[in-house]
Amino acid sequence: MTPDMDSVKQRIEMLRAQLDEHNNNYYVLNAPTISDKEFDDMMRELEELERAYPEFDDPYSPTHRVGSDLAKGFEQVLHTRRMLSLGNTYSIEEVDDFVHRCREALPGEDMAIVGEMKFDGTSISLHYRDGRLVRAVTRGDGERGDVVTDNVITIRSIPLQLRGTGWPREFEIRGEIVLPWREFDRLNAERQFNEEPLFANPRNAASGTLKMQNSAEVARRGLDAYFYYLLGEDLPYDNHFDNMTAARSWGFKVSDAMKRLHGIDDVDGYIRYWDSARKELPVATDGLVFKVDSLRQQLNLGFTAKSPRWAIAYKFQAERALTRLDSVSFEVGRMGVITPVANLEPVLLSGTVVKRASLHNEDIMRQLDLHDGDMLYVEKGGEIIPKITGVDVASRLDGSSPVKFVTHCPACGSALVRAEGEASWVCPDKYGCPPQIVGRIEHYVGRRMMDIEGIGGETAQILYDAGLIKNAADIYTLQPQDIMKLARFGPRSADRIMEGAEASKSVPFDRVVYALSIPFVGETVAKKVARACGDIDTLMSMTVDQLIGIDDIGPRIAQSIVEYFAVPSNVEIVERLRSYGVQMSMPKADDSGRSDRLAGKTIVISGTFSRHSRDEYKDMIELHGGKNSGSISKKTDFLLAGENMGPAKMEKAAKLGVSVIGEDEFLAMLE
Repeated sequence: MTPDMDSVKQRIEMLRAQLDEHNNNYYVLNAPTISDKEFDDMMRELEELERAYPEFDDPYSPTHRVGSDLAKGFEQVLHTRRMLSLGNTYSIEEVDDFVHRCREALPGEDMAIVGEMKFDGTSISLHYRDGRLVRAVTRGDGERGDVVTDNVITIRSIPLQLRGTGWPREFEIRGEIVLPWREFDRLNAERQFNEEPLFANPRNAASGTLKMQNSAEVARRGLDAYFYYLLGEDLPYDNHFDNMTAARSWGFKVSDAMKRLHGIDDVDGYIRYWDSARKELPVATDGLVFKVDSLRQQLNLGFTAKSPRWAIAYKFQAERALTRLDSVSFEVGRMGVITPVANLEPVLLSGTVVKRASLHNEDIMRQLDLHDGDMLYVEKGGEIIPKITGVDVASRLDGSSPVKFVTHCPACGSALVRAEGEASWVCPDKYGCPPQIVGRIEHYVGRRMMDIEGIGGETAQILYDAGLIKNAADIYTLQPQDIMKLARFGPRSADRIMEGAEASKSVPFDRVVYALSIPFVGETVAKKVARACGDIDTLMSMTVDQLIGIDDIGPRIAQSIVEYFAVPSNVEIVERLRSYGVQMSMPKADDSGRSDRLAGKTIVISGTFSRHSRDEYKDMIELHGGKNSGSISKKTDFLLAGENMGPAKMEKAAKLGVSVIGEDEFLAMLE
């Protein structure tokens, strides 16, 4: 084999490995790490290489399959008709080429194209019999999907019993489950308050929600659905547009953007219009879809291995807007970190009006070289937080001054400090700076901490400003009559706070440690520390060296814990919490089933499992003396591999000589 062919083969194998990894991130983990365009460009390159070098073709190549979102815990069924993906493009010219190809394949025939919105959500197939919903199935791998009927029933825009008349006795309708921008922003605000990871975009949130085991939580999240294709043996019309219009009359949500187009000029005009108008839609979109209208012509045009020849998706470029910088404000976090925020002239991006965007730290501000009144490029494109991506220097006002980072805390006036090697400036007045105090109270009451219902960020600020609380311990001294004196607080609000405070006394000790706001002690570290020390007295008396002896606790975390308990006011708060009944020790461990079979072993878990969940396997490893690790290294003893595992970890395990075992082999080790 020539060296050139060697390099071609290596490139093909590398692209397949990367695409498999990204497919897993997108469909299984709901955590994509690259943009749709980057993925599409890689897929197109692989398709071209496989076409040019058919000797390297592989039936398991990503070009021959549709990505999978199968999850454990749901019944799986074969699709009556495969759910394929669409070929896509970012070029108007390629859409025009698609129309030309269809016309050439249908010589002498009139042909209409239907333009539709491409909603950015998760695909669903609904099956109806005698006008009633009987089954809802996810796309899965295109061949089979997960039955999620119980969750879909909670989506109010989906008809359970059809309206009107004229529907076939049995049919299937396909669409997209979406999370409207309003609900997306609400959920992320809740998650941010509770210090949970934020959803990357509405698509990920919709996909994750649809696979939840708790249908009540699914109902709470406010999913919506749009439908775009009708399938069956006895459809009312012989064309797509009229069938979907009929479906709308039966109670299905069909986008008003659907339009019948009669030529390339119509298609191009449709693209130009929606490239701007989509920004005002209440849900996320990432493109348009163009379909041949006639069902007979669709059958004649047929399919490729993974997509129909009678349809194409046009993808929008990432949204970008130019708006003026009104000012830069500086906000103080609960740990004293100063964050610069750009206050902007309001601009519409991805369905929401953007007025603010984080500038993160002084270094990023300096790189942007911001001046007063600058015109800034802002991108959102479905991401969580709007980003400032550049400055239109050509439009800079003459004589405008550079924006300078503050030297003193905007809340308390303390001179800021910056540790060597750190990007952030910090207010050192931890116990006298109001935003830091309120931030710690807000953190304490959060859902993953003490979960005190009735006290959120706004309420914490009101209680602090009224002088009713100055720290977390004061929550337990609140009286209903004092709370009801505040504006907008009635008996029910007061009762919720009192009930929430009482319920928090049963929160386990590891969450109490997390709630204390010890610097660098997050949820995972708090669990390790709480389990290792057992109670608050032991923790408060431990030295740096003793703390470093706990797995994964380094010098920085250890020093931070020691310094925290060296502050008398912190110890006083802890003692007060103890006196009010807050849990200050771990429950007595149940040692039944504990062993040292995995003592000294470091284990990495990857993939999905059928007999136990990942968390259950992690608990088993710890119960039998082993150590969980998130990444493979020379210190890894073995990789516990499930299904749908990306190739990267497998390749790294092979490279480092790490043993790979399945769940049956692992469970046998523990017997």
